[in-house]
Amino acid sequence: MQLSIVIPSFNERNNVRAIVDRIEGALQGIQLAYEIWFIDDSSDDTPRILAELASQNPHVNFHHRSAKSGLGTAVVEGFRRSKGEYIVVMDADLQHPPELIPEMVNQLREVSDVVIPSRFIAGGSDGGLNAFRKLVSWTARSIGRLAIKRLRKVTDCTGGFFGLRRQVVERADLNPVGWKILIEVLVKGSYQSVVEIPYAFLARNADESKMSLTEQWNYLRHIFKLLWSSAEDRRFVLYCLVGGLGVLVNLAAMSVLFYGFRIHAVAASVLASVIAMIHNFLWHDRVTWKEHRQAGWRKTLRMPVFVLISLSGIAVTALFVRLFEVLGLWELAGQCVGIVAATGWTFLANNRWTWPRSLQEMPDSACETGSSQVLYHTVQTTRERES
Repeated sequence: MQLSIVIPSFNERNNVRAIVDRIEGALQGIQLAYEIWFIDDSSDDTPRILAELASQNPHVNFHHRSAKSGLGTAVVEGFRRSKGEYIVVMDADLQHPPELIPEMVNQLREVSDVVIPSRFIAGGSDGGLNAFRKLVSWTARSIGRLAIKRLRKVTDCTGGFFGLRRQVVERADLNPVGWKILIEVLVKGSYQSVVEIPYAFLARNADESKMSLTEQWNYLRHIFKLLWSSAEDRRFVLYCLVGGLGVLVNLAAMSVLFYGFRIHAVAASVLASVIAMIHNFLWHDRVTWKEHRQAGWRKTLRMPVFVLISLSGIAVTALFVRLFEVLGLWELAGQCVGIVAATGWTFLANNRWTWPRSLQEMPDSACETGSSQVLYHTVQTTRERES
């Protein structure tokens, strides 16, 4: 089997026949062995219609789950049951055009491990959404791309229309929450290249949208779960949390030294900063960068390097304050901008020099490397190239 088309469905009785007809029309004349798998959670008579389709059409298969388990797990079930070398995932509501499947398969054969039709590159459109849905979609994409590194170069990381080679998910431990299975695949899958091609998202023809507040909450849970399971993405969050705790330690130490022991304010400030710096170093060494264990001279140098980088962060913050002062702007705003810039700089510097990865810790496969090791690009569709 060359191609498997996986379609999760829930109460789509008015759409399932139409999507099969359009898939067959799109693949007509193409020398391609294919199967269509519906993974169905419906509570209406959609299973009856799917059973009729399966009896009439040798390409159609379906599996009905009596307990509604969600779109993401339905796709994972489809991965398990399907046999194709290439897999295309799409919704049953006809908002994903089946006519794009041949182009997706061509990209998988010739160029990429993952192909994602995108509404947000040249030639694409999200015109099938109303203004509110567009805002919700933009917010969800932004949250995902900010939180997780492997999503940042993908313009349409929350879509449900994508294709992949089977080996991308063959060994992946997929455990999605809610709808957004694509982000699970992009974070946990094993791949070297991602292609985005433009498409126009269409309005629904029949039945009702399944979007709800529950699914939006599930999406946030899913993002947090993926972030926390990824050491690379979790590290920056931990770095900021430790830094925030360090501020409290600094203020508490300053209060005890100045008010309790009557030490001069400047001396109390310096000592409090040193205490906070040691506090931060210990937490970062044992929690934030706990995976980066080193021995010998590298371990000995960790503390001095951390101190130097911390001092450089203080200098960066002071430079921004001075810049705002020279420009006649509010100095406190300069302090805030400086803190943000210094946080980013010191995190990157510590990640590279204080707690670098050893050769033994370097990842072996693309699924462990993060987006910096993956080739991302966009292409025109065949129709656009011919016009």
